[in-house]
Amino acid sequence: MPIDLPPVTRNLLIANVAVFLLQQVMPAVLMWFALWPLGSGLFQPWQIVSNGFMHGGVAHIAFNMLALYMFGGQIERLFGARHYTIYYFTCLVVASVLQLVVLRWFAHDFQTPTIGASGAVFGLLLAFGMMSPHEKVYFMLLPIPMPAWLFVIGYGALELISGVVGWMPGVAHFAHLGGMLGGYVLIQYWRGRFPLKPRRRLLR
Repeated sequence: MPIDLPPVTRNLLIANVAVFLLQQVMPAVLMWFALWPLGSGLFQPWQIVSNGFMHGGVAHIAFNMLALYMFGGQIERLFGARHYTIYYFTCLVVASVLQLVVLRWFAHDFQTPTIGASGAVFGLLLAFGMMSPHEKVYFMLLPIPMPAWLFVIGYGALELISGVVGWMPGVAHFAHLGGMLGGYVLIQYWRGRFPLKPRRRLLR
């Protein structure tokens, strides 16, 4: 796997690590930049983006940055820096918005902040599955190769079930699904699959 990552992915990795280190020195930044639920009295619009650069521990950031390293460079080379940046932040914003909706109108949770790049990372995973559907990947709990399309569908289904039934509390399952949803809609738009089409078709 190449170490010379393309610039946007490299800068995202640096930014995430830098913010995580800042959190260790100034824990109070969580109050301002985590994604606080609507109705908490702490929500601010910039948190829809800023929460995606904060993490809850070494394991949390290590998992997300490993996934960003594994998938981000490939997707950036395929999309190009500009469209990759648009894609990444679209996934992050949709993930945050869906998380806010679920916490406010379904979970009725006004106290639990959300942090992490997972929503955007799940969008990258979705893009990898759509653009390289037959590439072989491994699921950590089932160490056998499977096509990327099956891995992505299976992981998405697991996140949906976990979110609905309450498995693995403390994990923002619907933010993960929001990242995948945002990525899917944007890719399909770039492919010209909606009535409102881009000026030119960007992806096959």
